Amino acid sequence: MKISILDDYHDTLRTLSCFTRLAGHEVTIWNDHVQEVGALAERLRDAEALVLIRERTAIRAPLLERLEKLRLISQRSVYPHIDVDACTALGIVVSSSQHQGTPSYAAAELTWALVLAAMRQVPQQMAALQAGRWQVGVGRGLRGKALGIYGYGRIGSVVAGYGKAFGMRVWAWGREGSRERARGDGYAVAPDREAFFAESDVLSLHLPLVDATRGIVTAADLARMKPEALLVNTSRAGLVERPARWSAPSRRAAPAWPPSTSTRVSPSSTPAIRCWRCPTSSARHTSATSRATSTRSSSPTSSTRSSPTRRAGRSTW
Repeated sequence: MKISILDDYHDTLRTLSCFTRLAGHEVTIWNDHVQEVGALAERLRDAEALVLIRERTAIRAPLLERLEKLRLISQRSVYPHIDVDACTALGIVVSSSQHQGTPSYAAAELTWALVLAAMRQVPQQMAALQAGRWQVGVGRGLRGKALGIYGYGRIGSVVAGYGKAFGMRVWAWGREGSRERARGDGYAVAPDREAFFAESDVLSLHLPLVDATRGIVTAADLARMKPEALLVNTSRAGLVERPARWSAPSRRAAPAWPPSTSTRVSPSSTPAIRCWRCPTSSARHTSATSRATSTRSSSPTSSTRSSPTRRAGRSTW
């Protein structure tokens, strides 16, 4: 089987133990990012199976209709970037494990690393030390401060636990289901959205980027925050309204890798930690092909969606 893997920016998938399950197949790994339909169609013209890494590349009908050999799309977690209806019409199985109850501890740990680094001024202190200066500030502690969790789900609940362990006052905001989960775990819930933004010392976003959440954090929300408050976003930059995204440079922010831009953010003069998207158009425009001797194939993950279609020989449900 010819398998293509997109957007493996750092060429790490081949280092995973599960990669051996593709032994015996012809595997092409793309280390850069391409979204233009024509370029993607050319790259994937012979692909029978496509492996995606989260929502890095949108897979819509105009592209799918040009991929005559494609039979399977496999990835992990949510798939708002995949046109499932188009896949169903074309007989392409979409397989995605939702890993219910299994949070991304890596995302939660990254969130907490950014919180600590920002509050304790780790990047600034390191830069000063490398420049031959010693201690340019004293930083700020976390104990007793208010940690706001916007989106109390699998990742948000883990971050809330970190905050509790550090002696913070944890409260949550989000949809009613999110607030109910927080209450069930013994955490406070903000009385309203305005108080949540105004009174949180550290505010961490843990929401999926879908139409309903795009730009959900507005300029008005940011204006309510304390001048010294920290906004941490390890979800998607699109959650923050674009005009407001960098309108308040005094707010120390850690936005995640924005899907809408590959421009590196210029650091402000105030203490800040700012992350940006992994390389896209500036990345290595290379691919790597792997062939092995085993005939064992990668099995579909836990859930699939498709229907009988114009492509023969398909078993779907």
